[in-house]
Amino acid sequence: MYTHSLPYHHDSSILFERIAHQAWAVFLDSGQLLDKTTGKPGSQFGRYDILTAEPFITLNCSSVETKIIQDGVQTSSNEDPFIILKNLLKKFPAPKSKYPFSGGALGYFAYDLGRRLEVIANTSLPEVIPDMMIGFYDWVIIVDHREKRTELISHCLHASTLPKLDSLLKLFNLPFNRDEKIETAVSDFSVTSPISANFTPQQYAQAFSKIEQYINDGDCYQVNLAQRFSAQVKGDSWQAYKTLREISPAPFMAYMNLPLTGNENFQVLCNSPERFLQTDGCHVETRPIKGTRPRSKDVKEDLANAQALLISEKDKAENVMIVDLLRNDLGKNCETGSVKTTHLFQLQSFANVHHLVSIVIGQIKQGASAIDVLRGSFPGGSITGAPKLRAMQIIEELEPNRRGLYCGAIGYIAFDGNMDTNIAIRTAVICKNELSFYAGGGIVADSKVNTEFKEILDKASNFNTLIKLFMKR
Repeated sequence: MYTHSLPYHHDSSILFERIAHQAWAVFLDSGQLLDKTTGKPGSQFGRYDILTAEPFITLNCSSVETKIIQDGVQTSSNEDPFIILKNLLKKFPAPKSKYPFSGGALGYFAYDLGRRLEVIANTSLPEVIPDMMIGFYDWVIIVDHREKRTELISHCLHASTLPKLDSLLKLFNLPFNRDEKIETAVSDFSVTSPISANFTPQQYAQAFSKIEQYINDGDCYQVNLAQRFSAQVKGDSWQAYKTLREISPAPFMAYMNLPLTGNENFQVLCNSPERFLQTDGCHVETRPIKGTRPRSKDVKEDLANAQALLISEKDKAENVMIVDLLRNDLGKNCETGSVKTTHLFQLQSFANVHHLVSIVIGQIKQGASAIDVLRGSFPGGSITGAPKLRAMQIIEELEPNRRGLYCGAIGYIAFDGNMDTNIAIRTAVICKNELSFYAGGGIVADSKVNTEFKEILDKASNFNTLIKLFMKR
């Protein structure tokens, strides 16, 4: 395996700046930032950042067809997209790496990909972007914040990779000037319209009442109800992402610049606090989030909000419902008796909210792969409800728009078989001059409509702040 050291920067966006405007450029960002006041490391969420571009295979799945482009040749298939991905990865085996990702499949799986796994009506308005976009990447930059090292890594599985490594070294070794202009950048980012939502408060209340009825009738136990927010924008989305990560760093952030049609790209700005699935060999882990309280600038109020969350029987009951659902999902591809809950109701605090996080682990069955585990658990139970299929059917009935990427997953499956994915919450898509994002919450028997509606606004606050900062005056 090829490895070469590069200059270490605590802020990896300095390196990604070199490729941010290329199609298929991806930045998996662990939320490591420098404090603007002290100049010292601020947030300490994750150890690794992953930067890459120029995939040698791409998969684009829309509706029932997956388009596969390899070496400039396009083919298509109606097969299950998870199986397509699994079979392609088998062609590129690689030895176990000490790095979390040294090449492999990387991209997103939209929530609506679940329609390929379950029978769900098609009544809501579709999103423009594909249901799955995955690239096979043969070179990657890994930034290790613990060891303060940066490496350019490649298995050199594709013939085009080795000849380009020297030019990549030159590109990422260039001196960095904070005032430099990226030649491929478009105009400055700005927001050109107010935010609009696909639910009025009255419409949300009506949908809430319908879910209450379903719960009282014994049809379900919990349903995650979400709103879509949008605003018109123009300019360089990378500028918006750099601002977002300063507003609210999180452990499972991502930025993706992906092709839509022709020369038109769309961008994903992900601010997720939640891990979906991580595998290492035969070990699998998931960290569902259920339970939310807002942060406060007042220290006493902030502490009171956190304590209220920790003792809330309602929030803990919601969390347990989702933990049980995920235990069942993992059990499909894990050894009998190996699925265990190691932590319940841990408090984790972010810039705008406090959350309750639990941890579930398991041992993957012999013969099963990371993709089998992903397929068997998709979409994540923490953002559907319980039971999952009925909750998804109710979501389709009540939400005006399909969720698209929201509540899907972003991450990688490496050539050596390891996987790490997030739940794509706190995630915006910028497509055709529209920035759209969703926020939602789980509704159970003792939920109150005004409290749930406020929780949605609390979760949406980071993007609302971002939009206000860039609002055209």
